[in-house]
Formats: sequence, C-alpha cells, structure tokens
Amino acid sequence: MRRICAVTPSARLPVSATLLRRLAFASIVANVAIVGTGGLVRLTASGLGCPTWPRCTDDSYTTTAEMGMHGVIEFGNRLLTFAVGAIALAVVVAVLSHRPRRPELVPLAVGVLLGIPAQAVIGGITVLTDLNPWVVGLHFLASMVVIAVAYALWRRIKDPAGPVVPVVPVVPAPLRTLARLTAVVSASVLVVGTWVTGSGPHAGDHGAARNGLDPQTISQLHADGVFLLIGLSVALVFAFRAVGAAHAARAAGILVAVELGQGLIGVVQYLTDLPALLVGAHMVGSCLVLLATLSMLWSTRERRPVQPGRDDDRRPAMASASRSAAPSA
Repeated sequence: MRRICAVTPSARLPVSATLLRRLAFASIVANVAIVGTGGLVRLTASGLGCPTWPRCTDDSYTTTAEMGMHGVIEFGNRLLTFAVGAIALAVVVAVLSHRPRRPELVPLAVGVLLGIPAQAVIGGITVLTDLNPWVVGLHFLASMVVIAVAYALWRRIKDPAGPVVPVVPVVPAPLRTLARLTAVVSASVLVVGTWVTGSGPHAGDHGAARNGLDPQTISQLHADGVFLLIGLSVALVFAFRAVGAAHAARAAGILVAVELGQGLIGVVQYLTDLPALLVGAHMVGSCLVLLATLSMLWSTRERRPVQPGRDDDRRPAMASASRSAAPSA
C-alpha cells in the first residue's frame, strides 16, 4: 500500500539559518537606506512634491508631469516603502519556514513588518500637516525604532537555536549599568537632533513652518549631549578592557569611531551653513550611531545553548550560590 506523505511549503522550500540572517541583514540595510532617501526628499524641498496622502494628488496615486522633479522624488520615496515592506515580509516568511521553528523570532519579524505601514502613516501625517517639524521628527524617530527591532532580530538569529539558558552577562553589573546609561544618552542625542533639524533651514518645503527653537541654543545642547556620549563610550572601552571583555571593548571602540565620524560631519556642516549633502550624510550617520550603540549593548551579554546531561552552563550560578552559602572566615 502506497503511503501518501503531505509535503508542507517549508519542506519544499527550506530556509537555512544563513539565508535567514542575510534576509534580516538586508532588512536593516533597507531601513537605513529609506532614512537616507527620506532625507533626500527633505533636503531637495520635495516634502510636498505629492501634496496629499495616500494619493499623490487629489486625482492620482502617482506623480504627474506638472509636478516636476519634486513630485518624482517624493513619489519615488513612497515607492521605496513597498520595497522595504517586501523585504520585511520575506523575513517573516523565512522565519516561519525555517526548521527547526524558532518561535522567539516571530514577534521581532512581525514587529519590523508592521513598522513599515506605521511609518507610512506617520509619513502621510507629515504631508497632511504641511510638514509640521515635530511630526517630521517623529517620522525619523519611528524609523530608528524599526531599525532597532530589525537589528534585534538579526542578532537573535545569530544566538543559539533551541532551548537556551537565560542571558548570561559577560561584564560586571556596574559596567552593564554604564552601558545602558550610554545607550540612553545615545537615544537622547538622536531626539535632540530632531529638534535641531526642526529649527534649521531644511524644512522639506520652502513654506513649511519651523519649531520656533533657537537654532544656536538647541545646536549647543545637541553638541553637549554628543560630548557626554563620546566620554561615556571612551570610558566603556577602557572599562571593558580592564575586566578582560575583549569583544565588548571592540564593540565600544567601534562606537567611539562612529561617534567621532558623526561628530566631525556635524561640526563641518554647522560651520559651512548646513550644506544639503552633509546634512544627508549626518542623517545616515545617526542610523550608524544607533546600530553601533546596540552592538555595544549586545556585547555585554550572551546566550549559551543547553547541553543535555551537562551542568557546564549552571556552574557559574552554582559556584556563586556556594560562595554565598559558605561561612565567612
């Protein structure tokens, strides 16, 4: 009697861990790239190239010849949203098709996918509010959140599959606290950076309003935050080296290098009256600062697979418990 075996889609099209990681990395790159193209829209004063949303005009979903280059740039950026969404959808399908199934990856993959239309809605609100600078800033920060989730997915894929012990710290608790404080300062620098942008000349359209903050004062506040961030990051490099956490020290060193590069761009653009090319590079640099910050945070911990029948992963905890239970001399 012939046996009939059902073949599932995942069995017909298996997804390797390598392909899964590459798709997740592509999602990170795509989300950074759309931040860059969004900057192009603003820096070319094409923010209202399509004056309404979700249509490009009241009568058309696409740009028209009468709208000129500004319409092409704005509509092109909208089209790129679909490409970024397609990559995010491919990641979700890959996560669901990967065997053995890793349920812990599903929320992250779905989170990135849902973040794309959410970003599109915020982008639409920026158009409908005539490029309100606070909404424009929110649009940028929402992109940072999506990039952060995409990075978390990529790193989680690289962690051991299957049952894992809780996250194991590789640096002492005070240094983990310092790392978290550095991440908070990094996030605050990004937020204040949107205030600087909202006070400056690149509004996205010649008639768009500004946020009313004094550009020089808010730029100084932003610079002060950058100096603090660099100082904390340098401290992390030396502290990680002191405890022998070589991988964490390298990650912190990369963070310092990225911050210095971003800071140099910021100083030059300020001294040269904010040329559009440098402002665009500074926007992409903000994404790199975020990614380097997340990499530094990830370097302070690791996950280890549970080896059936072995107690290796429990020995540190058991030794700690034994020391606490031992009578003092």
